[in-house]
Amino acid sequence: MRRAETLMPAPEPIASRIDEIYRSESRRVLATLIRLLGDFDQAEEALQEAFGAALETWPRDGIPGNPRAWLVSTGRFKAIDAARRLGRGRELSVEAARDASPTFVSPQEWEGEETVQDDQLRLIFTCCHPVLPLDARIALSLREVCGLSTAEIARSYLVSDETMKKRISRAKATIREQQIPYEIPPRTELAARLDAVLHVVYLVYNEGYAATSGDEHVRRELASEAVFLSRSVVGLIPEPEAVGLLALLLLHESRSATRTDAQGDPIPLEHQDRSLWNRELIAEGLELLRRTMVSGRLGSYALQAAIVSVHATAESLAATNWTLIVSYYEMLLRLQNSAVVELQRAIAVGMRDGPEAGLVLIDELIENSRLADYHQVHAARADLARRSGPWPRQRFPTGGPSSSHNRVRSAATCSASLKKSADNRLQAVPIGMCRSTI
Repeated sequence: MRRAETLMPAPEPIASRIDEIYRSESRRVLATLIRLLGDFDQAEEALQEAFGAALETWPRDGIPGNPRAWLVSTGRFKAIDAARRLGRGRELSVEAARDASPTFVSPQEWEGEETVQDDQLRLIFTCCHPVLPLDARIALSLREVCGLSTAEIARSYLVSDETMKKRISRAKATIREQQIPYEIPPRTELAARLDAVLHVVYLVYNEGYAATSGDEHVRRELASEAVFLSRSVVGLIPEPEAVGLLALLLLHESRSATRTDAQGDPIPLEHQDRSLWNRELIAEGLELLRRTMVSGRLGSYALQAAIVSVHATAESLAATNWTLIVSYYEMLLRLQNSAVVELQRAIAVGMRDGPEAGLVLIDELIENSRLADYHQVHAARADLARRSGPWPRQRFPTGGPSSSHNRVRSAATCSASLKKSADNRLQAVPIGMCRSTI
């Protein structure tokens, strides 16, 4: 928040509460400001101005009863004032906003959850408009919906910060120049955007599930936001794959209280206290999965949910039906021929048939160089090797480094497995390995 830098520090309890509100409400406030102002950049500036004003006035006047409505109102008027100083006040007036948007609501209505939900959906569907290239849709959504920094998004795409900044700026310019409406598209156009929208929700949850930056392994506000968005999408278009994604997220969320310890460090699945898993979320996830299965239209999210459901209903790691999990991974491979999915299947085979069987498959993946530089493959290998006992030289890929070198490399990469390197963290973090928490 740029303005906040020039203000006197707020008292600690108030400052902490404002920080909490920023984490939980800023993306929703932004979504509404984008609708009211009709411009991404102006809305982002207004958001920063609103929180700067909050830091200045709330310590003196107290936190308002509805912080979100206060922030929206303050941000909008700050934007209008700034525009008037530049001679552009009329286009940002309330009357112009009302004329330009059939979804305009009065300040008294901003507090309604239904309006906020609609704004969130408008934002994500606008970011995922088919006129934008797919990579631009995803990048813009991660920036505006998820709130990731440009640098964080650039790292996930393995490009420079400047390249990503230009990509996002071009996407915003395209929306502005082509006057893409900030709206939920008519039902006839929903299908064309659904895949991208679901992928964005999936990525938002991934960032909450295993954060790529910061000191915390889990970003609860993002995980909650993703579930909120997923429920909203299902309410709008209950397609089987949308329902399957919601099932997947709920089944993962059921374990959220047990995934980290008091210090915030990850707890492996086999050491989590299953009595603390949220049975209501599990039941809801299983019912949604049943609905998807009955439809006969199983996509990748539904199959991932099916895999997680086996863990959610098992009494222990040893009692897990690994045969069923392997079969689900084989089905997933037919839909999504991915080396990461092959790694997951190899781990499941190792749990079903013994570590040696899994090590053979993982070594084949390494030998083929398909996952040689992927940190999680070495962490998975280390875990299966640990389970199998002593590490004879012949277990390691022929032509590769010595077994001692591999042992060191596997141990060193074990902790690195907590960070993602691709878009598939939920399915990519191996079951039961090292410190992983699937």
